Amino acid sequence: MAEHGHDHQHDGDHHASDGATDPVCGMTVDPAMARHKATHDGQEFYFCSAGCRTKFIADPNRYLAGDGAPEPEATPGAIWTCPMHPEIRQEGPGTCPICGMALEPEEPSFDDAPNPELVDFTRRLWVAGILAVPLLVLSMGADMFGLRLVNAAASPWVQLALAAPIVLWAGFPFFARGAASIRSGHYNMFTLIAIGVGAAFAYSVVATIAPHLFPPAFHTIHGQVPVYFEAAGVVVALVLLGQVLELRARAATGRAIRALMDLSPKTARRIDEHDEEREVALDKVQPGDRLRVRPGDAVPVDGIVVEGHSHIDESMLTGEPEPVEKQVDDPVTGGTVNGTGSFVMRAEAVGAHTMLARIVRMVADAQRSRAPIQAVADRVSGWFVPSVVGVSGLTFIVWMLVGPDPRFGHALLNAIAVLVIACPCALGLATPMSVMVAAGRGAHAGVLIRNAEALQAFETVDTLVIDKTGTLTEGKPRLTAIEPNGALGRSDILALAASVERQSEHPLAGAIVAAAEAEGADALQVRDFTSHTGMGVEATVDGHRVAIGNAAMMHQVGADPAPMEARAAQLRAAGGGTMFVAIDATLTAVLTVADPVRPGARDAITELRANGLRVVMLTGDNATTAEAVADAVGGLDDVRAGLTPEDKAGAIRELQSAGHSVAMAGDGINDAPALAAADVGLAMGTGTDVAIESAGITLTKGDLAAIVRARRLARATMRNIRQNLLFSFLFNGIGVPVAAGALYPIAGILLSPMIAGAAMALSSFTVVLNALRLNTTRL
Repeated sequence: MAEHGHDHQHDGDHHASDGATDPVCGMTVDPAMARHKATHDGQEFYFCSAGCRTKFIADPNRYLAGDGAPEPEATPGAIWTCPMHPEIRQEGPGTCPICGMALEPEEPSFDDAPNPELVDFTRRLWVAGILAVPLLVLSMGADMFGLRLVNAAASPWVQLALAAPIVLWAGFPFFARGAASIRSGHYNMFTLIAIGVGAAFAYSVVATIAPHLFPPAFHTIHGQVPVYFEAAGVVVALVLLGQVLELRARAATGRAIRALMDLSPKTARRIDEHDEEREVALDKVQPGDRLRVRPGDAVPVDGIVVEGHSHIDESMLTGEPEPVEKQVDDPVTGGTVNGTGSFVMRAEAVGAHTMLARIVRMVADAQRSRAPIQAVADRVSGWFVPSVVGVSGLTFIVWMLVGPDPRFGHALLNAIAVLVIACPCALGLATPMSVMVAAGRGAHAGVLIRNAEALQAFETVDTLVIDKTGTLTEGKPRLTAIEPNGALGRSDILALAASVERQSEHPLAGAIVAAAEAEGADALQVRDFTSHTGMGVEATVDGHRVAIGNAAMMHQVGADPAPMEARAAQLRAAGGGTMFVAIDATLTAVLTVADPVRPGARDAITELRANGLRVVMLTGDNATTAEAVADAVGGLDDVRAGLTPEDKAGAIRELQSAGHSVAMAGDGINDAPALAAADVGLAMGTGTDVAIESAGITLTKGDLAAIVRARRLARATMRNIRQNLLFSFLFNGIGVPVAAGALYPIAGILLSPMIAGAAMALSSFTVVLNALRLNTTRL
């Protein structure tokens, strides 16, 4: 905190009164409060957000030349597409001609600005919610509790004043989308919402303005006709709430892509023909350029090492925790992280041709291809909406021709009653209510649900694909065995080996040192430390020459590894990495470092297979280790090793093309394309943010048993949704004929719009109660 305070004071000394302009977006920023700043050519610039600062650092001249002008909203020539209908593609923003939804950019962007549609719908939701509460109290209070806040004559006008902004302004997008669906012939939820809300509101407006048009039988004792403004207003508010939740979920998938893109640095250190280094924007790098990669830097692009060596963390690609040694002529991948060494590379693939760029595109495409669960209701709406409208029109005609006097009043009221009772409130609540309750229930069981699509897909999954590292295993290498070859004891060997490895940057050295610290082994004095690339390390410890490494290292120091070669091979076959230890040129021990299988993994896999799931492992590790882990968990149906992220996504698509419904469980950046390509992705909560954002379901504790709980929750939720849909259509199926007057010739019964509204409310109440039953589901 002291450093922050110092910085702010420093800024304040130089910019005490004047505001600074963000050179990227043009916003005015208070330098004394600015959290994001950068220096260029000796001048300090201030930014409204980290995103603007990142763009500026990548290419300052672009923004300084424009004198701080904001960026254009859409890149010229950029393709925008509909999230609901990916076949709709056009240049620049707009609305979908099928459903009316706002289009989104097809290409992922670094821009983290809020979705304009989400901002707009949130504002509409606030207005609708604030006005719907008094509207509901005013109308329902009088009908249910006899509580009259205003006199009977003024009540319809007050309700009209409250409902008009909700319906005409807050609900306007629904009417626009409903009209679009009618024009295109693709009837959907917006069609139902527009017709139902429009019918209830239009009827109520007429009843308020011209109550004399209605027959006396429908007048209250105060001489008024019942109005149903609250039905229209509350439906709009509820649907807006569902839209805001959906838009927030879509925004989260965008963050997953941005997290992937953030792996790539924004600049690179290019070496020119005079061997001078200069920092340049990443988009200025061309194939053939020589680039310096310093310790701790991210590799800027794909290329080949031409000078130096280091260890690189390639878990982005393989998911494996062990950094990989890189020497001259070895390939390196953009977005991977350099260790403690420094090297020079030659750029080979840049921009959209890098491995990271391909991963980003795969994740974006897979996420966009998912069909929303509301498609079920939309398909039903395809015949339900025209049928209801047709029945309403037929009702009006029949009553006008053969109905009793006043014919027009009866015809109008019965036609309106048909539309009111068919108002899609219950249908609109059927899915989101169940999903909301299921999400809360799942959270208590360690199962986080991102969206309803994941639940729908997971119910029918027949194949579970799992990653190895971090999913079946803990993802943290540990020293699992020390097998002596002589009189020296285990504790002495550990102390000597750890003392040497403390000087090493080898990826497995940390596991040996951690084991020594955990057991309280002494840290001995080390002299003459030497690292032999590709073989091992050696040093003088407490007067003894200690060497640790592979068989080639043993031969170099004069120790014969043959007596323990067979045992080392057995340990490697069991999934461990082995190292020989020699003391004073005598083979002393073999050490094993392995990534342990998660506790409970075997029981969870057994239960999943017993439930009829086919379990397949996809891993970037070698086949020997993969088979060893598969055996440790009781056997799997298929094991595929040595896979890249593209291979994993391809394997998912191969299974899907064979007719399987596939769930993918993983935790690494390398799993993100496969998680997104699967019918449903399951992210281990202990994994990376990218994996979690790419998945539909997150298991918070990385517990494989949570997959079983998630499966039970998915089945219970989808069963509940189908029950809700059945309830809503059952009410409509019974209510629509009655509202049309089917019982009038038999029993003289007419269903007034007031009763129709009550039936509609009852259907919604039933849906809510049924959804709440999910809280009692045993997982």
